[in-house]
Amino acid sequence: MQSESLTIRSLVLGALLATLLGAANAYLGLYAGLTVSASIPAAVLGMGLLRMLGGAPAREVNLVQTAASSGEALAAGVIFTFPALLMIHYWSQVDPWSLTVIALGGGLLGILASIPLRRLLVNDAALPFPEGRATAEVVRLSEAPETASMRHLLAGALGAALFKVLQGGVGLWPGAWKGAAWWGGWMGAGGVALSPALLGVGLFVGIRTAGLIFAGGFLGWGIGIPLLARGELPPMGDPSGLAMDLWSTQIRYIGVGAMLIGGLWSLLVLVRPLAALMLSSSTDRSDGSDGGDLPSPVLGIMALMALGGLALASLGVVGSPTLAILLTVILALAGFLFSAVASYMAGLLGSSHNPVSGMTIATILLSALLLRLLMGVDAAGGAGAVLLVGAGVCCAAALAGDNIQDLKAGALLGATPWRQQTAQIVGVISGSLVMAPVLILLEQAYGFGPIDAAHPHALPAPQAGLMAALATGVFNGDLPWDMILMGIGCGAAVIVVDQILAWQGRGFRVPVLAVAVGIYLPIDLSAAILLGGILGAVIGAGANPQGPGLLRAAGWITGEALVGIALAAWVVSGGAKALDAPPGGNIAWVWGVIALFALTYPVLRSRRADSA
Repeated sequence: MQSESLTIRSLVLGALLATLLGAANAYLGLYAGLTVSASIPAAVLGMGLLRMLGGAPAREVNLVQTAASSGEALAAGVIFTFPALLMIHYWSQVDPWSLTVIALGGGLLGILASIPLRRLLVNDAALPFPEGRATAEVVRLSEAPETASMRHLLAGALGAALFKVLQGGVGLWPGAWKGAAWWGGWMGAGGVALSPALLGVGLFVGIRTAGLIFAGGFLGWGIGIPLLARGELPPMGDPSGLAMDLWSTQIRYIGVGAMLIGGLWSLLVLVRPLAALMLSSSTDRSDGSDGGDLPSPVLGIMALMALGGLALASLGVVGSPTLAILLTVILALAGFLFSAVASYMAGLLGSSHNPVSGMTIATILLSALLLRLLMGVDAAGGAGAVLLVGAGVCCAAALAGDNIQDLKAGALLGATPWRQQTAQIVGVISGSLVMAPVLILLEQAYGFGPIDAAHPHALPAPQAGLMAALATGVFNGDLPWDMILMGIGCGAAVIVVDQILAWQGRGFRVPVLAVAVGIYLPIDLSAAILLGGILGAVIGAGANPQGPGLLRAAGWITGEALVGIALAAWVVSGGAKALDAPPGGNIAWVWGVIALFALTYPVLRSRRADSA
């Protein structure tokens, strides 16, 4: 293996890819409510770019990939929380300074937390680190003379980009097929999104997780909505409006309750193993042969920058120095705590399966209850302050989970930790600088939240809508606690089933947060994710991270997301929006189905070729 080098080109390429993939993941999260780890596509893109520049040593590819994936991980923390400030009308428009400072501060906290956790978790043989090991295997491809990985990723990206142009730019077919109808007093509602990116998400998370997400969606839309609609007078015309209203005002709060207990359960389960690791470890579990971490003075400067910036941002929200300090302390404590949980979960399941949204929900709800006692029910800025805390914690946890995964990949490749940590800092800075412009662009072009007459193409931003409802509901006292308690009961039942399966030694588990996300998402999104999971099972994508399946899926996600951002720029600059009524009429969705099949056919054909 060639020697490692922290070169200018590796840092520049890492920064560029961090902005590119961060913007793509931001769009995906606002659209689908889910983000996926970009470590593997970042490794492939870094490998291809370095080869174009004269050579791609594996460890240098690892540094580029580490910086790039840090930037895209920050997107999850940003888009799960900051759009909520617009939804509650605390911001009339995105405040770029506050967003950048909080994202950067939370990201630096995540890096700081991952440094001691590296010594505890990376060398723990009980943690499989599935995505970290897969990333290391892909990086090792850089030393092979030829590889088709870059070709598969680019083909997927170009295909998805063309799909999005024809759909969102030209308007040849709608974004989803969906509808609702009455049958003998009962109402049924369903649909499926026409989206390469969502197929890619399903491929990445796998058939089991995709199936559980859809099971949650069926619980809400196939059982909950018909029961709630029972007794309603069948309206004249399309009943889809009633279905969406029931989901928005009641069903999604069942998902809130399930996510809340899921986040708290994750924390409870992981307290013991994390405590055991800390108690059994020495001050430094490494022997020093790996080159060590960043020096203490650098870490001290990072801590001061992070906490100082977060304190200033908090002061701008609440206006009180005392409350600003309290918010910063809460944020720092919760950030380190949930960073530890996220890091352990990344080692156990991978960062794509990390329950970061559940942790953020728990943080926001508990912080809101605390601040309500301190600030009063009608305190100005109360909901904004809570969302600020949640945003910082979400950024820290997302970064820590992603970083520990990349540090594991680096350990397998013989990388030096302090070099990787330097690349992570570069990625976080780059990602934090691009998040505000991307959110401003998407908000002006599409809007966030439920689709209405003013925003016919709004990005759902489901997690942000959830955070907004929780923060304002606690202060206004109008949360539908009956639905939340019902969700807590559903989540508890899923946890019991999961524990029974664990005690029986079954290979199949039922993680509660996957079901909870499904309850909360619109059914057309979870149905498309299920189709992606089925496709992944058919081609055996999970068993071959270097194969065309996952690489094409990464291309689908990246291509559709980047074109979505480009279309947003076109709309904001005065370009025409997509046609609200596709020229094909009510059957225009058929063309979308045909186009999706054309995208997936090369993957299916490659599977048949492998089996021959």
